[in-house]
Amino acid sequence: MFDVGLGEMLVLVVLALVIFGDRLPEAAAQAGRALRQLRTMANNAKRDLQEGLGPEFKDFDIADLHPKTFVRKHLLEGLDDDPYPGASAPTPARAASGGDELGYGERPPYDPEAT
Repeated sequence: MFDVGLGEMLVLVVLALVIFGDRLPEAAAQAGRALRQLRTMANNAKRDLQEGLGPEFKDFDIADLHPKTFVRKHLLEGLDDDPYPGASAPTPARAASGGDELGYGERPPYDPEAT
């Protein structure tokens, strides 16, 4: 998440000691309480949203609203399925023996003078 090295961490600790001095433990405890309270508020908002949507959306997840997750879930789902269910995929060797047919994944011939 954060790319902080040992030297940078040492500088941050020294700065924290200089800025906060004797109140560093109090400041850390207060930051922890604020983070805990923020998490509780987020969980309550999520629960209220799920309850407000009704039983149809009980499996609703907020993360599904992220564009990458939406695309991955709804558009790319099932792409790894077999393109030829119940049959074997044609191979380039089989396509070559069949004449004009191209095998699965085989590129068609290209004629640069035709364009």
